[in-house]
Amino acid sequence: LARGRSTMAIALAAFLQLLLLPLLSLAAVFLLHARASWRLHKGAAPYPLLGHLPQFLANRHRILDWVTEVLARQPTCTLVFHRPGGERGVITANPANLEHVMRVAFHNYPKGPRFASALHDFLGRGILNVDGHAWRAQRKAASYEFNTRSLRLFVARTVHRELHGRLLPLLRRAAGSGCRLDLQDTLERYAFDNICRVAFDHDPRQLPDGDAAESAATKSTASSRFADAFRDAANLSAGRFRYAVPGLWKIKKALNLGSERRLRESIAVVHGFADGIIRSRREEMRMGCEKHDLLSRFMASQQGEGYTETALRDVVISFLLAGRETTSSALTWFFWLLSSRPDVERRIRDEVAAVRARRAISDLNRPGFDLDELREMHYVCTRPSRSRCGCTRRCR
Repeated sequence: LARGRSTMAIALAAFLQLLLLPLLSLAAVFLLHARASWRLHKGAAPYPLLGHLPQFLANRHRILDWVTEVLARQPTCTLVFHRPGGERGVITANPANLEHVMRVAFHNYPKGPRFASALHDFLGRGILNVDGHAWRAQRKAASYEFNTRSLRLFVARTVHRELHGRLLPLLRRAAGSGCRLDLQDTLERYAFDNICRVAFDHDPRQLPDGDAAESAATKSTASSRFADAFRDAANLSAGRFRYAVPGLWKIKKALNLGSERRLRESIAVVHGFADGIIRSRREEMRMGCEKHDLLSRFMASQQGEGYTETALRDVVISFLLAGRETTSSALTWFFWLLSSRPDVERRIRDEVAAVRARRAISDLNRPGFDLDELREMHYVCTRPSRSRCGCTRRCR
């Protein structure tokens, strides 16, 4: 009996060895592959099943810094981001990739239903959240309107007023008093004032007038509530893409919990404010009042006759978001890079001085520059467009 048990134990041990040996071999191969992949991707290799979830959770509080660090370590400044469930996305800071996706082969990269679903509550069917015919129709209409002389002059007057009436006095006060200024926040407010005026001729007054010590926007007004709600709605909508478990925001939305409750409240403020402006603009246009902002031009065009209030609101909100984010980001990067390049600063000063010197004597003290003068500043106009990506120089 004892001999029989011993024989069975030996047989069982041999069976387990035969069973475990391939598994151990596969595990060793997998570990070696994972180690090689980790070295190849410099710490950005995905885990089996989990993808990049561990790295994402560890760096969630500094997501932009982490993504920037990872991209800077990649040979092509590009990372394929893996999420649990097999979802993947491409994050890139490579100018060649951006040009391919955004211009050369734009039709091959639709936003898709997941993107549109996450942003629909805020953007509806605006140009930033649609594909195909709807995107082409809005782009065609907007492109035409932005090339009209009346709108371009309106934009130039708006920017001139905001620059010389608010931004420059604010910077002078900060320089004179020696106090620190959050330039990114200041430029976001500057851009939001401008794009609101351009989009529907409304002034949210995010920057103070002239030499005023405090901004009127700091008071509890409808404009300040709209600006705060717009900022929150944009941030919370983007946050839907940062959930560790994709689609979790849908459950929170259905239960009206946490960030989704705040998002619903913010969107209600934004939509209510925009709807009010659209209704009042219709009344003004019926009374023969002529305006040159983007909303008025859309409503006055042949295509605008078929736009519902909801469609007009979606168009305007998309342009508000696009104008606020792109302008402030480009200017922030531009001034940050300019602070470390005195040679570029010197060339900009020389070009501005040269253009001003060509003015008539009676026009020398006129503040700012008109559109024709700005077109002469070739070096100045190309600098901000080259400063939007910190990885650009290394990726070329």
